[in-house]
Amino acid sequence: MASFRRLVQTSRNVASVVLRRQFHKTPSASAQVTVRDALNQAMDEELERDERVFLLGEEVAQYDGAYKVSRGLWKKYGDSRIIDTPITEMGFAGIAVGAAMAGLRPICEFMTFNFSMQAIDQVINSAAKTYYMSAGFQSVPIVFRGPNGASAGVAAQHSQCFAAWYAHCPGLKVVSPWNAEDARGLLKSAIRDDNPVVFLENELMYGVSFEMSEESQSKDFTIPIGKAKVERQGTHITLVSHSRYVSFCLDAAAVLAKEGIECEVINLRTIRPLDVETVEASVMKTNHLITVEGGWPQFGVGAEICARIMEGPAFNYLDAPAVRVTGADIPMPYAKILEDNSIPQVKDIIFSVKKTLNV
Repeated sequence: MASFRRLVQTSRNVASVVLRRQFHKTPSASAQVTVRDALNQAMDEELERDERVFLLGEEVAQYDGAYKVSRGLWKKYGDSRIIDTPITEMGFAGIAVGAAMAGLRPICEFMTFNFSMQAIDQVINSAAKTYYMSAGFQSVPIVFRGPNGASAGVAAQHSQCFAAWYAHCPGLKVVSPWNAEDARGLLKSAIRDDNPVVFLENELMYGVSFEMSEESQSKDFTIPIGKAKVERQGTHITLVSHSRYVSFCLDAAAVLAKEGIECEVINLRTIRPLDVETVEASVMKTNHLITVEGGWPQFGVGAEICARIMEGPAFNYLDAPAVRVTGADIPMPYAKILEDNSIPQVKDIIFSVKKTLNV
């Protein structure tokens, strides 16, 4: 009996050692990172790398940002690099543009891009046009960033997507990241760019975690502006989207795959310049195209993609008309049930795919 007890105890000790070894084993090089933390890391590293970089906006300093994207930066860099501003978008956007013209590299945060309408003269007439109007003499290295598009329960004046608005204007680069890797790599590229960049984040994506590789966590990691990414390979139909709706497309593709329909999902990443070549290559393979966005249909990002496909070599490969899945052509309602019916849902994408493929 005593020998049996010793055997049991020995087995327990061995199991305990194995468990401890498993618990203390070297973690995987990849990590789960939220979009919020990816943006924070990108700004932190660029502030550290280049003393010309600074952040200004409403509540970005002592309050750590309205959405905590700038958390910890004020304590680390102080008042001269992380600057709280009054509630006057036209004023602090103008200060930022002037600072960029003087050789600094400001990051101008709008608490929401709906409020950027107050500063659109500074963004378009001052930042976007100066390099051209100065015959290439005066660059304006500035990033305008903040949440864009529909949030939840904030109604019409806080739920507009400005991707098509700003992408319409020559002189601007317009970036719309989806996951943490996009947010980190593209923001670093935007801060380093010598042109004004409009960086459209999504409030509902800030707290979402994504796996990031060891490479994408490097301080040297950047993603080139103007290059889309194929997030899922497919053969039957191409789904093109940006920002939060890439997730919707991937969810729809997973459901459709169970029915034998393989969707290729493209994450645009950048709205201007638009990576038409990646979309064309996919359409030539799948022979079908659906664009998905949260903005309004008229003159939207999807409308531009459809026009480019019609005008280019991929048009002859289409076996059915290209289709747009967009937000409803109305101001955003406040009631949740109406709000849900005003922006694309996974079921809407699935319906459009089946209708386009006639299945």
